[in-house]
Amino acid sequence: MGYKVAVVGATGNVGREMLNILDERKFPADEVVALASRRSIGVEVSYGDRTLKCKALEHFDFSDVDICLMSAGGSVSKEWSPKIGAAGAVVIDNSSAWRMDPDVPLIVPEVNAAAAEGFKTKNIIANPNCSTAQLVVALKPLHDKATIKRVVVSTYQSVSGAGKDAMDELFSQTKAVYTNSEIVNKKFPARIAFNVIPQIDVFMEDGYTKEEWKMMAETKKILDPRIKLSATCVRVPVFVGHSEAVNIEFENPISADEARDILRKAPGCLVIDKHEPGGYATPYEAAGEDATYISRIREDATVENGLVLWCVSDNLRKGAALNAIQIAEVLINRKLISAKKKAA
Repeated sequence: MGYKVAVVGATGNVGREMLNILDERKFPADEVVALASRRSIGVEVSYGDRTLKCKALEHFDFSDVDICLMSAGGSVSKEWSPKIGAAGAVVIDNSSAWRMDPDVPLIVPEVNAAAAEGFKTKNIIANPNCSTAQLVVALKPLHDKATIKRVVVSTYQSVSGAGKDAMDELFSQTKAVYTNSEIVNKKFPARIAFNVIPQIDVFMEDGYTKEEWKMMAETKKILDPRIKLSATCVRVPVFVGHSEAVNIEFENPISADEARDILRKAPGCLVIDKHEPGGYATPYEAAGEDATYISRIREDATVENGLVLWCVSDNLRKGAALNAIQIAEVLINRKLISAKKKAA
């Protein structure tokens, strides 16, 4: 018997990607329901070769739902995820609402799948921030080998991480440059076309942004609380795909060649690392793909036991939708959930 899956936020970038990936991976669902706000009732979304009409979250009965993929923002998740969990569905939430809750597992399946067993307290599992997800996929196999002490990461994050309106703003501003029209900033605090913005999310008292704090806190929760991490998160004029330049300091020696070999064998990683023009991955190649691409692996001579690398991933897939569905697959494969018996 298959599972009944509800996708909340089905009209958004990530919600639509979730529906695509459920179909691509032949997820064992007997029924998939698209949910959104009342203003999106009847909006059609694609699920494989089928078309689903969105229903209203506010009026939906979750009593026979097995898995709820939640991608409707933090405030919606704060209100609805506990209600949905109490109705018996496991909520896999893509917002920041539950990530640091001690009773909610924060999962990247290639890194800490075993922690998914802790979902039963609230029936909620959190998906990490998109920039964190790809980072920990790259760090985990290296940490297992040589124990990471400290990470310094600079991100180059695409506009799709800020939603459809952000993608529209990059498009409209780029068009305005070429037509000599007025450039209007709505979604971003500065012009994004042909520019970079060293701010993602709000500033905190210590001068870091909320996005940077998320990377620090989430990496500790997912991978190891002893790891020290400093991040600078930058928005760049790319539609899809986050990139990261990562400096890593280890407790034990590890060479670039060793790291390359380890990462080639690691789940979720794809190494493209030739010392020649074009011998590396860019966001363009990563778009639409599942892997975390790793390039430019080299030794850092400024610290003892240091490495530098470049990693790129599709933020809508591994950074959000794909990771959520992989978590659902973990629940099924580890027999942590079973499909409810549906009324005839």
